[in-house]
Amino acid sequence: MPLSGEAIRTMNYVDDISVTLRRILTVLPSLTEEERQRVSDHIKSAEPSYESVVTAVASKK
Repeated sequence: MPLSGEAIRTMNYVDDISVTLRRILTVLPSLTEEERQRVSDHIKSAEPSYESVVTAVASKK
């Protein structure tokens, strides 16, 4: 069964997230320990979180 346009767009959003995460991983080695901690705290407090989206997708069965 073919995917809807909305499903394809959503999968493209996931690809965009992956690119962003790769960029973050590339920059991390150049940050100081304090900067890494601040970035870590910022990621943990971001909403919606990656985990909350995965949970929402899994619960919509």
